[in-house]
Amino acid sequence: MEHFVVSARKYRPQTFKDVVGQQAITNTLLNAIENNHLAQALLFTGPRGVGKTTCARILAKMINSDGKEREDEDFAFNIFELDAASNNSVDDIRNLTDQVRIPPQVGKYKVYIIDEVHMLSQSAFNAFLKTLEEPPKHCVFILATTEKHKIIPTILSRCQIFDFKRITVTDAKEYLKYIAEEQGIEAEDDALHIIAQKADGAMRDALSIFDRVVSFSGKNLSRQAVTENLNVLDYETYFKSTNYIIENKIPELLIQFNNILSKGFDGHHYIAGLASHFRDLLVCQNSETVVLLEVGDETKEKYLKQSKLASKEFLLKGIELANDCDLKYKSSKNQRLLVELCLMQLASINFDGEKKNSKNFIIPASYFQNKGIKPIAVDRHKKIDKPNSQEIQKGQNKEVNSDEELISESTNTPTAVMEPKRPKISLEVKKKATSGLSLSSIRAKKEHQIKQMEVVVDETNLPKDPFTEEQLISTWNTYVKQLEKNGQFNLASILSIDTPKLTDTTINLEFPNATNKVEVERQQYDLLAYIRKELNNFDISLAITINEVMEKQYAYTAQEKFEKLKEKNPAISVLRKTFGLDI
Repeated sequence: MEHFVVSARKYRPQTFKDVVGQQAITNTLLNAIENNHLAQALLFTGPRGVGKTTCARILAKMINSDGKEREDEDFAFNIFELDAASNNSVDDIRNLTDQVRIPPQVGKYKVYIIDEVHMLSQSAFNAFLKTLEEPPKHCVFILATTEKHKIIPTILSRCQIFDFKRITVTDAKEYLKYIAEEQGIEAEDDALHIIAQKADGAMRDALSIFDRVVSFSGKNLSRQAVTENLNVLDYETYFKSTNYIIENKIPELLIQFNNILSKGFDGHHYIAGLASHFRDLLVCQNSETVVLLEVGDETKEKYLKQSKLASKEFLLKGIELANDCDLKYKSSKNQRLLVELCLMQLASINFDGEKKNSKNFIIPASYFQNKGIKPIAVDRHKKIDKPNSQEIQKGQNKEVNSDEELISESTNTPTAVMEPKRPKISLEVKKKATSGLSLSSIRAKKEHQIKQMEVVVDETNLPKDPFTEEQLISTWNTYVKQLEKNGQFNLASILSIDTPKLTDTTINLEFPNATNKVEVERQQYDLLAYIRKELNNFDISLAITINEVMEKQYAYTAQEKFEKLKEKNPAISVLRKTFGLDI
């Protein structure tokens, strides 16, 4: 049986032109050799499998070749490779420095390639410093490492540093395509793309995965064979999941997730992949960002098609929910339930990324029903004839403008009682720019949101029954008791600080500090709505002031409580000093 050589060794680049994805570094080294401008100490750093050692070997051969040697000449007598992971002591470095003094027997340079140089001990680094700074003219040191931060600064300052980058998915896929053609293997574009993605920027890993998949599927490399062998969730899974989410099919979505778990996949991997899928769909919605989508041409068409089914707001909300589930996954005690809840939330949002909400205005329909007006929902697109003044006097078919387009109807019988003129209702949206950087701006933003839903009513025909201050206080106390019953003890206690005083139809309150005032102003809409309804007077308003003298009567901090107690009994200060008590 013929000896098998893995692709990583069989197709190892022999020249700088064959190196994949490192054109900037290879061009720099070529120019340095041609211009005789090559440093004697080089440091190659970067992730694994990107060509550091390969480039070091190619460089060692090029600086020793003069064009007269054989093509298969490897200059083995001039190139010395040292594995610093196993030769990291001071004695190993001393043996190396002793060999450096001897000039080469063949060629111009002796090249020392020290791999994983960050594994050298501190004393070995120190022993290497002088030789690295002033090596003989016939010596070149090439240090290679994946962890540059572990190398001491004195070594870094003596080297010319080359940072190798990760191999892009496109470059890795093209090189795999070239190797497949060399071996006579028919490979689908998506299959090679999945292998390149799985390699995560390492060409050596991509070639190892390629050999494994070829051993599994033979000369025909399909996407299905790759996903089955590598045990990865392919694009079709996420396309199907997204279709279920868009169509709000929760049962089918949960069944699909159960099937994914039964195949041995991790729920964390699935939800993270779903967030990435939403990101890719979002990228496809803009022609300028489509280049960020690293998939094959056939799969890109599927992304572009599905991206048209979902809005930008929906995808942003989906990414937010999936990412939140991703962050909570490791700390969750019931991880499967966490993912299922996330999927149900995703399938329950509409295309605008918001929950459906039919409550659009403050005044309920019951208000009009109490006035004898029967609300009827009307199609917005249906043309409605505006009633004339004579029909209005007879109480027939009055139109009420609101978000829900309510139309009132009254009886057509001759004995019908003529209804009073109803108030005109219009929507007013007040736009005000707010900032989220301070408490005041947060409060303003909250008020702005409430005002957006506020219905401005013509109050000329609203009830304005007279009432006394005693009736106001009684209604006030009833509202406070309702707050306590509903568990809003903080607001109830604030409203109990001062007894409301009446000036015409204005309720006057005094509070000891601004915190109480802000809290009441935040809840004043519900408070005024209740009082106006109970007293049947819509002219009632609220005026709040801060009384600094009153503020001194309330102790909120430990120090203020202590001062209050000391005013009542000065002996408490002596007690505190005697026993060394803290406040």
